Amino acid sequence: MSVQSKILPGPPSEKSVKEIISVLTDLYLKHRTRVSRAVYLTLFVALLGRIYHAISEQKAAAIQQIELLRRPGTTSKDGEAKGRQRVEINRDFFRNLLRLLKIVVPGWKSKELRLLISHSVFLVVRTLISLYVAELDGKLVSSLVRGKGKEFVKGIVWWMLVAVPATFTNSMLSYHQCKLALQYRSRLTSYLHNRYLQNMTFYSLSALDDRIKNADQLITVDVSRFSNSLAELYSNLAKPILDMVIYNYSLSRSVGGEGLFMMSLLVQISANVMRALTPPFGKYVAEEARLEGEFRFQHSRLIDHSEEIALYHGHETEKDTLDKGYFTLIKHVNRILRRRLYHGVMEDFVIKYFWGALGLMLCSVPVFFKIPGQVLHGMGDRTESFVTNRRMLLSSSDAFGRIMFSYKEITELAGYTSRVSALLSVMDSIQAGHFEKSLVSSALENSAILSGRGEIIESSEVEFSDVPIVSPNGDVLVEKLNFSVKPGKHLLIVGPNGCGKSSLFRILGGLWPVYGGRVQKPPYGDIFYIPQRPYLSRGTLRQQIIYPDGVREMRDKRVSDDDLLQILTTVDIQGIVDRPHGWDAEEEWRDVLSGGLQQRVAMARLFYHKPKYAILDECTSSVTLEIEKAMYDNAKMLGITLMTVSHRRSLWRYHDDILQFDGQGNYIFTKLDAEKRLKLEDEKEELELQLRAVPELERRLQELTA
Repeated sequence: MSVQSKILPGPPSEKSVKEIISVLTDLYLKHRTRVSRAVYLTLFVALLGRIYHAISEQKAAAIQQIELLRRPGTTSKDGEAKGRQRVEINRDFFRNLLRLLKIVVPGWKSKELRLLISHSVFLVVRTLISLYVAELDGKLVSSLVRGKGKEFVKGIVWWMLVAVPATFTNSMLSYHQCKLALQYRSRLTSYLHNRYLQNMTFYSLSALDDRIKNADQLITVDVSRFSNSLAELYSNLAKPILDMVIYNYSLSRSVGGEGLFMMSLLVQISANVMRALTPPFGKYVAEEARLEGEFRFQHSRLIDHSEEIALYHGHETEKDTLDKGYFTLIKHVNRILRRRLYHGVMEDFVIKYFWGALGLMLCSVPVFFKIPGQVLHGMGDRTESFVTNRRMLLSSSDAFGRIMFSYKEITELAGYTSRVSALLSVMDSIQAGHFEKSLVSSALENSAILSGRGEIIESSEVEFSDVPIVSPNGDVLVEKLNFSVKPGKHLLIVGPNGCGKSSLFRILGGLWPVYGGRVQKPPYGDIFYIPQRPYLSRGTLRQQIIYPDGVREMRDKRVSDDDLLQILTTVDIQGIVDRPHGWDAEEEWRDVLSGGLQQRVAMARLFYHKPKYAILDECTSSVTLEIEKAMYDNAKMLGITLMTVSHRRSLWRYHDDILQFDGQGNYIFTKLDAEKRLKLEDEKEELELQLRAVPELERRLQELTA
């Protein structure tokens, strides 16, 4: 046994292990430059490969989306699903963001770019100050360890001096961020207002297209959130990235690039795991904004139709609808909170503790290993090196953590970008003449008519030639409408509800497209429309009469307040000026004036503008016959050709032609003989009264013959 023990080799001694490590270390140090270059080249090639694969995935996704859109038989539900697709950080996001950036930062000389440059300068200054504070922190601790009080006091003085530019820089960063958010919002809101109120887009967006449900919420709320998110994201990305570059460069000189590379590799692996486990917060934010918009729209709808709902005693039904909308929103918000809780636990553990342990190991490298180009003498130098490295590492880790946290902010920005860009895209589509609307099943048969477009010719008279009249839901009310109105020849339009009268006026007003045939009509400024319940704007009494003109346009027309008073005298409402502040009085005129007074104000508005044609839609239903006669006589005297929708017999005498719809797709356009028609109507009513009495006479006859 003793012989065997002498023959068998024993375990390697500790000295031999140290010798092997020493040899390997010397070999590595001898070829350190080549190894470092090989590692960096490998990292660069891996980065290029990752970028290539990301671009390939985006191209494949784009091709798949195009093929999906080209499939035949796509229904409106597909469009709805497309509108609610998952919000992702992909090529579409960057394309939409670039479009919005061109709006909020319009040029090189813009105020926004100057703010961005100033903001960037302060970000660089803040990072340099932080780097100096890290070195100063190490010197302070080193002075304590060495017991050198004079150097310690000197370090404290420098610490307090550095605090002055540091606090000023932090305040300027906050100021620039808030200022940028306000500038972004101002630019984007102004741009959207110009597009929204151009070429009747605001009307087409709500009446002819249903891709955007709540444009008001998008313009007011989502634009504000997008602007704040964009301004915050620049600060939350630019400064951490700058910090990481500077701190990591300083660390690589202190602890060696190898240790920093190993730590970065582990951090990258854990970051990829976290990213894979991160919920789609962008989708959640977009869905929350949509639910908020629907809930707000339900309240707006309740306010707009409060009178009808109150008359129907429908408050309980409306309460159920509001509660359902609110609980749907709250359920979604609670779902987001739960996802944020689980994600926050994972994020805090990895970022604060796992990465913190890696940092301690990295900072200890100069203490236990000799770093080329760095010489440490004694406990004080080691302490200073450790504290400085740890301070820079903590700052770098904090910067990386903020970049990781900013991924959620980027996904939220993607949600706001998607919604605002969708509004812009739909506006572009509408202004190009393309509309998308969910149609009833019966309207799908009329797709050929709805996809066509007619011809619009500017003329001094109104003429419809083979023009189809289509309802808002796509039903064809009249296949081919033919009539004409020459200047001075007044037209009366009658028919049951839903026969196409309103659609006819919307085509004349340029609100609806012409789906076929030819329409000759004067320019928009020569046609004036007065509905049964006129619109009264916010503003002074004078603005109610001259709407949509302003005071400047009124002065340009050389119209004075005395001229306006004369117009009010014509419709017998000159007394409304006798109130505090007179013409400059500001009220909620819709509530102050009765229905009859509102209709007279609308007629006064007509007499002020003096158009060539006027469309009067039951606009005298709440006034007396005397006032009605004065209105029509004055309109004729001013040379206004009238097109009236009304069932009042008293108006027949003021018209020359009649366009009568039967509600079944047929119509009659002919001359109107008011006296003859009145006699016929009287005779018709008398016969109908006699016919209603026939059953009673027959019953009585049976009683007498029984």
